[in-house]
Amino acid sequence: MSGTPVIMRLMASAHSVAEKAGSIVRKVLHSGDLGIVEKTGANDLQTLADRLAQQSICASLSRRFPKLTIIGEEDLPSEEVKEDAIEKGQAEEILQKSCPAEYSGLKEEELVVWVDPLDGTKEYTEGLLDNVTVLIGIAYRGRAIAGVINQPFYNYQLGAGAVLGRTMWGMLGVGAFGFQLQEVPADRRIVTTTRSHSNKVVTDCVDAMEPHEVVRVGGAGNKIIQLVEGKASAYVFASPGCKKWDTCAPEAILHAVGGKLTDMHGNAYCYDADVKHMNSAGVLATLRNHEYYASRVPQSVREALKLD
Repeated sequence: MSGTPVIMRLMASAHSVAEKAGSIVRKVLHSGDLGIVEKTGANDLQTLADRLAQQSICASLSRRFPKLTIIGEEDLPSEEVKEDAIEKGQAEEILQKSCPAEYSGLKEEELVVWVDPLDGTKEYTEGLLDNVTVLIGIAYRGRAIAGVINQPFYNYQLGAGAVLGRTMWGMLGVGAFGFQLQEVPADRRIVTTTRSHSNKVVTDCVDAMEPHEVVRVGGAGNKIIQLVEGKASAYVFASPGCKKWDTCAPEAILHAVGGKLTDMHGNAYCYDADVKHMNSAGVLATLRNHEYYASRVPQSVREALKLD
């Protein structure tokens, strides 16, 4: 084990930790008491699941990797985390992959982990459970290099007895796993965008892409899943509403399969520990043909969204 590079051990832990967080998210839902509080308003909610999942993720990772920088979405008081919330497992399939040479010598203290314990909280409270994801992204020198997305309620439409949940992961130079990569046919443009945070700028930008179809769903993690599973060709969100913990893990998985995520000006986001958390210049993500979509962004939208 000691010979396994830190990044591979961290990814193997993050995979197991994300699955644990997913089971916490399911358990809170099934308890019937979501413990909802409004953070900044009715579209910005936090539930007991957000709080417990984040505590579990951060405590589990920092216990095994004490020098990591971990940035979580929820601003939580520091408190003793119950022992049964700590996940000690590691995904064997990841430990057996070979590490890209450029990452084999990375140290814990060089890595920044961005955590969204429950992406799609509003949808979670409304029962749109396929929109919900747990996101753990790993950045090095400001770049998203690896990520895990757990979908706690995957298969929930199949009804009682279905095995719920799945975990996808990806790493630059290794690939992406846990799903079947598919593409929208080249002659169709399907845009996925926000379900609950729309406004004129957002709509103008979507319209400018001349989509054949628009898919409105919740959660940044869920929108990237739409891209890699061939349900959408572009994720277009011309708004500053998204944060670094929303995009770090999904971006790494998307980039691992040759896709691209930038702001509306075509610039990459930086995931260093000291950057501001807001993705102020919006999000444009594609599996293919990024330049086409970037070229369609209206000037009015570019002006409305300040460069970071």
